[in-house]
Amino acid sequence: MTSTPPKLQIDIVSDVMCPWCVIGYQQLAAALEATGTPHDIRWHPFELNPNMPPEGQNIREHVAEKYGSTKEQSEASRVHMTQAGAEVGFEFRYSDDKRMHNTFNTHQLLHWAETQGRMHELKMALFSAHFTHGRNLSDNAVLADVAAKTGLDRAEALAVLADQRFANEVRAAEHHWINQGIQGVPAVVFNRRHLVSGAQGVENFTSVLNQLAAMPKDAVPAS
Repeated sequence: MTSTPPKLQIDIVSDVMCPWCVIGYQQLAAALEATGTPHDIRWHPFELNPNMPPEGQNIREHVAEKYGSTKEQSEASRVHMTQAGAEVGFEFRYSDDKRMHNTFNTHQLLHWAETQGRMHELKMALFSAHFTHGRNLSDNAVLADVAAKTGLDRAEALAVLADQRFANEVRAAEHHWINQGIQGVPAVVFNRRHLVSGAQGVENFTSVLNQLAAMPKDAVPAS
């Protein structure tokens, strides 16, 4: 009898404000489909801007302050990201009034969604809400609306955000990955030992998956 190959454990550390996180995931997803790799994806929190005020900040102002980018550099970056997204089936819609948001509540909602078996669906819905539809993820009502569209209970989502019941767990998870040396996202960890940073492209992710599949089974820790 042929045994079923073990699932590849994939831990992805990311923030829903990170465009390269969704691009990188879409690239990885395409590689996983092309190689037919059995896998289990787990998302983990990282805040790109932990000191962002609750009301957020205009994205053009934010990029200029944080990276010193000129208007022309910012525009070129948007075009590049939009093209990269389109290549893997994700739509970016940028505008001059688009805002960056504080994502601590977003990560708490995702933590709760994991207990409901819907973390992945919510993660993807939040990426689309922010980058495609320009929703205000600083607004708890908007976060609850997005959660409800994935099949989660809207009233419970609001309660989770109101009482901050998962705040300590999210902070602990963030600190864990920072202590592991993660300083930027996306950070993709395969089988808890092989780190790949950034949006590597479908071809490179495919190469990584093939290399992992060729490793001796005793080199891959049990999930």
